Amino acid sequence: MDADEMKKIEEIFQRNIDVMSETFDRKIGDMSERFEQTVKHQVGIMSEDFQHKLDIGVEGHQMLSDKIDRLDGRLDGVEASLTKRIGEVEANLSRRIDAIAVDLSAHRADTEAHHGVYRVKED
Repeated sequence: MDADEMKKIEEIFQRNIDVMSETFDRKIGDMSERFEQTVKHQVGIMSEDFQHKLDIGVEGHQMLSDKIDRLDGRLDGVEASLTKRIGEVEANLSRRIDAIAVDLSAHRADTEAHHGVYRVKED
């Protein structure tokens, strides 16, 4: 082999290497682009899924808050009702105790009316 033939072989090898390199670069670029699109798509799906779960959590929190507010209102009503009822019971008991005290006082003052059977003694 002479120098011209060696040079031609080197040129052929160089062209083949250049073509293979361009093909390889193109394939790497295509794969990189596809990978990027896939990653963006997956991240988008994960983001939507996370947002959906977050929305469900917020909605549940709001529902619990509404229920607590309703219960608080109901408890206020029950408290007012119980306070009113306790006042009525206290007033009724006070009247009864006062009536018993008056009756007892009258009974003690009128010990003569019960002379043989009952006698009230003061120690």
